[in-house]
Amino acid sequence: MSPSERRQLERFRLRVPLRFRTLGLASDRSEHFAETANISRGGFFFVTSAPLQVGMPIEVTLNMPSEITGGKPDVTRCRARLVHAKPDAYSDGRMGFGAEIESYIDPVPFAPAAGPKSSGNKAKP
Repeated sequence: MSPSERRQLERFRLRVPLRFRTLGLASDRSEHFAETANISRGGFFFVTSAPLQVGMPIEVTLNMPSEITGGKPDVTRCRARLVHAKPDAYSDGRMGFGAEIESYIDPVPFAPAAGPKSSGNKAKP
């Protein structure tokens, strides 16, 4: 491994859709959509036109592929930090960013949008 190569986990060249939002920026609470160019259990590289900078924390939701999970694909939420950027690599104004996953977030339980709430108890006759 070269001195500049810090990856310790196998990286797969897979295009996986993801959505993310920046953390700690009160001015930008919007959700952005992108796609990975490569991914591992410890991080991913993606391309976006969102105004990001190295060092920024982001919250990401993506479908972790079976190559990573070792089983079936799994919807994953995580917090990551942008650790490097590839400026001017894309002619359409987008930039590439490498993100290191810092922590995985427990999934949010599904809550139905409408209908009565169930307490889990059966109604008494």
